[in-house]
Amino acid sequence: MSKRTEPQVSAEKSFSRYAILIAIIAAIGGLLFGYDTSVISGAILFVRKQFGLDPFQTELAVSAVLAGAALGAALAGYLSDRFGRRPVLLVNALIFGVFAVVTGMSNGMELFLVARFLVGLAIGVTSMITPLYIAELAPAAIRGALVTLNQLAIVTGIVVAYYVDYLFAGSNDWRAMFISAVIPSILLLIALIFLPESPRWLAARGRFESAEKVLSRLESSEEVRRNMEELHRITEADRLRFWDLLAPRFRRPLIVGIGLAIFQQITGVNTIIYYTPTILQMGGYHSASTAILATVLVGGVNFVATIVSLFLLDRVGRRPLLLIGVAGMTFGLARLGYSFGARHVSPAGVLLDVVVYLASFAVSLGPIFWLLISEIYPTTIRGQAMSLATVVIWIADLLVAITFLSLVQAFGARLSFWLYGAACVAAFVFSWKLVPETKDKTLEQIEASW
Repeated sequence: MSKRTEPQVSAEKSFSRYAILIAIIAAIGGLLFGYDTSVISGAILFVRKQFGLDPFQTELAVSAVLAGAALGAALAGYLSDRFGRRPVLLVNALIFGVFAVVTGMSNGMELFLVARFLVGLAIGVTSMITPLYIAELAPAAIRGALVTLNQLAIVTGIVVAYYVDYLFAGSNDWRAMFISAVIPSILLLIALIFLPESPRWLAARGRFESAEKVLSRLESSEEVRRNMEELHRITEADRLRFWDLLAPRFRRPLIVGIGLAIFQQITGVNTIIYYTPTILQMGGYHSASTAILATVLVGGVNFVATIVSLFLLDRVGRRPLLLIGVAGMTFGLARLGYSFGARHVSPAGVLLDVVVYLASFAVSLGPIFWLLISEIYPTTIRGQAMSLATVVIWIADLLVAITFLSLVQAFGARLSFWLYGAACVAAFVFSWKLVPETKDKTLEQIEASW
């Protein structure tokens, strides 16, 4: 292999150190996504006391970020298709940093909600564009692993948020919990300056020469030639508009994306992520610090399970992991509901059930949803199609988060978790019947298959 093709290790595996570097840098956005959605988990115990919140106001404080995320996801598709993936990510990093500080400096509930809403706006944008950007730059053979780096970054952000919550729990300093997010925001802003634009976005705008230059740094010359031929063919044949997703040809990928978005949320994952200390306190962990410390353990398991999925997605495939993981989620929720219905609730049992559920999610529905929606949509409208699926996931997330405490009050913890378990059964059936395998296929090959 000549020096010109380095840092590729082999043309056969389409390996590229440069692609991995890009994925790692872009995934800092995923870290902010995970941190800013999860830091509320521990902080809400103190925010609730600071502002004297009742259960509904507590749900509102937790869910404001999700309302912003839904709007951000709705805007992200248009903005990324209009201006490019990289410029939107740059502006987004700035929003993350500014409103992390504003949240921490809030002296009233109104400003707190506005700041969290605007942080949510940035979360919604990054949740859609980051996996899209990585997928459009990643060689096919390692696309699953590279896109899952974003999911790994998300769970890393969750673990870091839990740990930061624990560090400041002793001093009740919820403000520092939020302001800490400014550090990765600055790192992301600086790093993005040096990254390229997506070659698929460039090709969709007719800038084939620029697209080829980017691809030549990611893949072997043979793969660049093949991908450029496919990009010419696809972009010339598919001058699509958003409404073309409703055509029979794309009906199945549209249903798959929206369906998985709904199931990822109504199966209850973010009731666990956002309310872990609260759930553990319900299960017998009476100290806020102890509950938050146990939450760090839960986040660590989530992190390890996501690493496992990173190594398996391009080997085992998307579909088998999805089915196995959803089955594990069903078992975990069934056990969790049983634990809360027992005469004497075991704190260790509740913690174990949460761990089983979250580990199963982390190897399956967690990363695979974001990976699949970055793969299955046509090049010329991929941003807008992903935006639709991402809006759906944030709306579903908002509905689940804002109703969890009320659901537990009305029906009890046991029935509430069993309802989420029933949703897991429906998710398994849906995945079995409709979700395709996309392992080892280029984005253009997947598009042509529809």
